[in-house]
Amino acid sequence: MTFSDAKNRFSNRVADYLRYRPHYPEGVLDFLRSQSHLSPAHTIADIGSGTGFLTEVFLKNGNQVFGVEPNQEMREAGEQYLAAYPRFSSINGSAEATTLAASGVDFVTVGQAFHWFKAEPTRREFARILRPDGWVAIVWNDRTRSTTGFAVSYEDLLVRFGTDYSRVRDSYPRKKDIREFFGHEQFLTCELPNLQHFDLESLRGRLRSSSYVPTEGEPNFAPMMAALNALFAAHQQDGRVLMEFSTWVHLGRFTTGSSRS
Repeated sequence: MTFSDAKNRFSNRVADYLRYRPHYPEGVLDFLRSQSHLSPAHTIADIGSGTGFLTEVFLKNGNQVFGVEPNQEMREAGEQYLAAYPRFSSINGSAEATTLAASGVDFVTVGQAFHWFKAEPTRREFARILRPDGWVAIVWNDRTRSTTGFAVSYEDLLVRFGTDYSRVRDSYPRKKDIREFFGHEQFLTCELPNLQHFDLESLRGRLRSSSYVPTEGEPNFAPMMAALNALFAAHQQDGRVLMEFSTWVHLGRFTTGSSRS
């Protein structure tokens, strides 16, 4: 599923996104090194790079990385966040039209932006910019939605106050979506544990960073924050709550014909 405002819906949430969203565990690199022989010599195109969290994983590995991001506010935040890395290049482009040269990168990587992309033109564009036998890695932080405790209470809050939360949640990639994107089942999947600890102020920021909740000044914003305060009070231990994730890494190559409509 794609949304007409997908490229703009985070414009007024950049500061909270940068401060409060989860990063990616070191195990992402371990998996890519072991399964696709990722090395610092490889060139990466990180698509929908946003504030640069996934991009930084590869810059720390020594890779040259092109961060492709269509949203100006997110792109500028990423440029500032990654300013210390000389091998980073910021690109004003999209998944469907990266502006990168044909056959110019060894890996295409995608983080949380994947579910906003239009599948067919994105697949064609990835196939175009990849070198022969290049890899695609889709990396996704999936918040744990259990049946008890803080996780279920937070989920209930999103369903209650979210502007279009259920619609966005239903678009999150599942195994069948990855299979359809690659055009085959010969891809590798790894699940890694990830987590964040929040005090009340950082939990508020984490909630505000989500594109599917009201912003300050909208009618439901104050009631939502009051409900969040009550949720935190009910579940905090020593002034903090734990939010757990699974970080999924899907790694594959396109086969002949899989990049065509």
